Amino acid sequence: MIPKYAFLTKGVGISKEKLTSFEMSLRDAGIAEYNIVKVSSIMPPQCKIISKKEGLKMLSAGQIIFVVLSECSTNEPGRKVASSVGFALPKDRAHHGYLSEHHSYGQSKKDAGEYAEDLAAQMLATTLGAPFDFDKNYNQQKDIWKIGGHTVNTKAITSYAEGPKNKNWVTVVTAMVLVI
Repeated sequence: MIPKYAFLTKGVGISKEKLTSFEMSLRDAGIAEYNIVKVSSIMPPQCKIISKKEGLKMLSAGQIIFVVLSECSTNEPGRKVASSVGFALPKDRAHHGYLSEHHSYGQSKKDAGEYAEDLAAQMLATTLGAPFDFDKNYNQQKDIWKIGGHTVNTKAITSYAEGPKNKNWVTVVTAMVLVI
């Protein structure tokens, strides 16, 4: 079972109940009607990233889907929550890439996304045996990311919200859905 396609999605849900806010965030992301199985961080070799619209057409209600999922919830008014999924893909797509999930409180949307990209790039660098400067942030290396002579493409998607004033729960989710 090696996924041939993958797509990114994100959502935000609000409700009086935490579980319901999670369900609403999955609905907003377009993946509530599937049975979600969380998986770890490997982007399969040759796996093509497609649009969410294309990916959803390949799925059926009730289907078991595999996702790298990040989620974060709060019911504290004004508290910032973020969830991000980042990926790092080597230029040679015969080699696998990495996905990272990151969730945080108080972090900006931009910072959460950049952090997720950094994590994925760091994981890929270690598997390639390539030198990687862990003291530099992603922006310092973004223009042309070279790891041991390999060009690496990175990206992140982030869902962000602030806790509602009425103390309802808010949940943010971000996912890379792997389609077999």
